[in-house]
Amino acid sequence: MTQAIDSQTVVQYLLEHPDFFEHHADILPELKLTSPVIGKAISLHERQIEVLRSRNKTQELQLSSLMHNARENRQLMDKFLDWTCRLMQHRHETDMPRVVIDTLKATFNVPDASMRLWNTLPEHAQNWFAQPVDETIRQYAGNMASPFCGRVTPQNRNIIEWLSNPAVIRSAAIIALSGKEASMPSGLLVLGSPDATRFQNAMATDFLSLIGKLASAALADLLATD
Repeated sequence: MTQAIDSQTVVQYLLEHPDFFEHHADILPELKLTSPVIGKAISLHERQIEVLRSRNKTQELQLSSLMHNARENRQLMDKFLDWTCRLMQHRHETDMPRVVIDTLKATFNVPDASMRLWNTLPEHAQNWFAQPVDETIRQYAGNMASPFCGRVTPQNRNIIEWLSNPAVIRSAAIIALSGKEASMPSGLLVLGSPDATRFQNAMATDFLSLIGKLASAALADLLATD
């Protein structure tokens, strides 16, 4: 009487003898597997071909995704370079906040944007960008480890009020602005959109951080020395 062999024993044997099918190639056509593609029994060879096709398809999709991301990143960096050049064309420091806002909106197609700076030089105290900011907003800025990106929340609603039409804003990006050799932020830049999906929590904030660094450099001459 033939002793029953459990499947794990068979698996272990095949792993220990990887050349088994080379020495017993005649049994390959007899081995049948159910195909998840066509839903019927096929030979081992046919199943191997299906697996290879599936792997190739997965790799093609991954490559396509990488190429798509690369194109998007290139387009984004081209826009960032364009924005940098626009900022460098302006030299009048008092106009710089408006230039930062207008060029950001135009270059990146942002529906609305604004900012506030604190610790500005006395001669700028009456300008729109230096209007008084509540201490809770300064604390909010000081606690930011990275830019905020997502739906409007009660915690940032008072910042959204800086925008021209805050009632329609559903998502926003909020970026801290640093002063000259500052350890704490000296301002906030806010970008807003009526589209709730324009700025999402899952989005990477590296690019927003770059925007913050360049905007901070462009605005540095408006601030008092820390």
